[in-house]
Amino acid sequence: MKPIAYPFSAIVGQEQMKLALLLAAIDWRLGVLLRGDKGSGKTTAARALAKLLPEPAPFVNLPIGVTEDRLLGGLHLESTLKGNPQLKPGLLSEAHRGVLYIDEVNLLSAHLGDTLLDAASSGINVVEREGFSASHPAEFVLLGSMNPEEGLLRPQLLDRFALSVDIAAPLGVEERQKIVERRIAFDLEPAKFAEEWSSDQQVLREKIGRGRDQVSSIRRSSEILVQIAAATWAAGARSLRADLAAVRASIACAALMGDSIVESHHVNAVLPMVLNHRARVGGRSMPPPPRPLSHQPTDVGSRTQGVKEAIERIFAPQEITTPRIHVSVGEAAQRGNSHENGLDHPGQVVGVRRTETPQEIDLRASVNHAVLETGTLQPRASDLHEKVRASRSGIRYLFLIDSSGSHAAQEKMRLVKGAALSLLHRSFSKDDEVAIIAFRGTGAKTLLEPSHQVEDAATALEYLPTGGRTPLAHAIELAKTYLTPSTFVVLLSDGRANVSLRGGDPWHEALEIARELHCRALVVDTENSNSPVRRVSELADALRASSIDLSDLANIDILEIEKSS
Repeated sequence: MKPIAYPFSAIVGQEQMKLALLLAAIDWRLGVLLRGDKGSGKTTAARALAKLLPEPAPFVNLPIGVTEDRLLGGLHLESTLKGNPQLKPGLLSEAHRGVLYIDEVNLLSAHLGDTLLDAASSGINVVEREGFSASHPAEFVLLGSMNPEEGLLRPQLLDRFALSVDIAAPLGVEERQKIVERRIAFDLEPAKFAEEWSSDQQVLREKIGRGRDQVSSIRRSSEILVQIAAATWAAGARSLRADLAAVRASIACAALMGDSIVESHHVNAVLPMVLNHRARVGGRSMPPPPRPLSHQPTDVGSRTQGVKEAIERIFAPQEITTPRIHVSVGEAAQRGNSHENGLDHPGQVVGVRRTETPQEIDLRASVNHAVLETGTLQPRASDLHEKVRASRSGIRYLFLIDSSGSHAAQEKMRLVKGAALSLLHRSFSKDDEVAIIAFRGTGAKTLLEPSHQVEDAATALEYLPTGGRTPLAHAIELAKTYLTPSTFVVLLSDGRANVSLRGGDPWHEALEIARELHCRALVVDTENSNSPVRRVSELADALRASSIDLSDLANIDILEIEKSS
């Protein structure tokens, strides 16, 4: 017996998410990406949507560790070994006319993601295996969800989702209370709860049904296309998929509302979801220019050191020479923090090898070897071959950048930014990612969520202001939320901690929290030699990290970082 799904109509709040899903139910080409907090109802909403589609509507939850053959389809093993090769349908075939849901889509293998989204946009999946070729319809609602803390989605894949919604768990007391009450009622008596919402569910089913019937006859004017083009251009969206998604979503919105013509209010309703993951103006890819700076005050007796440090200044990075970091990665290390390495994150097939205990059998190589050795199509254990995949392991470089006022002296911040960028450019490779935490003033903040694009780091640092005090303890505490088995922390600071996180001594707090950070790390000492406090070596010891002076970076070509204990 299949479990009862939580009713879509009973979901509290999240209006934009619900609208996006209903539009996708009307036009299956409108793939939806849900980004946001854990426990905010993304999976619940995805399962609930499938129950609104015309029966029978399958719900396929794609495992992150899915193999290429299981996803796309492959040879039927038993029939092939008997000498009658047949193609076996995959998950894309099973999802036809239903919902294909990918939780943590940002952790899906890149080559699988490309193929999956090609099929999702065309509605046809072509399977080519071992000399055989077949195709089948694959029209399904594609839903992806992700937590940005576990890594971002490649821009090429991100753009293939027509709509994107950022989801946050509600903070209001009344709304949270209502959510919990409904969930408890559902868990206690699912059938009764579903029956109570059956009339609302039926209303939504009828709206979706009518919308599907009418969507092909909805008219749109050239003025609407001009409005959409102007909006995407103003937002800096380069891909024409933005315009196409906006047109399709506007038509689906009109169909959902029972209108026969697309009007401006339909466009305005869908544009935030179309541009959410594509807009470049005001984002990292196109940041606003720095604020004009007033003349800096002269150092007179009436100005205290604290006031001078609080002045915000923006320094451009200065190009300097740094070593390349070589981090030893253990077999279990990988990006993300919810899965083990291995076939959970299979890379692209790069070859085959013979083994009597294959983890992922390669039928063609196995059968060929059997024919050459025995003249029959019956492979023996000694004939078996397995697929060899490229490693998906990568390093998450987590930079902790001290941007406090002490780095404004002699414009030291130029060197700090230049060192961070040079270390990153020399060390970054395919499948790596970078995140940046900056700390100054009263606290630390995430300057860049985990990204696969080095350019994002350069843009984030370009406009990072300098000034204020040094909340070192908060920065190290915040770094804990980004740790994965493959994280490598690079801390650039002079160690002048002077902001307390827990009400105690700021420096001792920083050391205490540093001892709780279990990962490989490098500390770059940026202290001004004219007035040293010589604390950075103690901080490096607390982190069990390597330490190097900023001025010594140019003298080293490669920094070997061994596996952490």
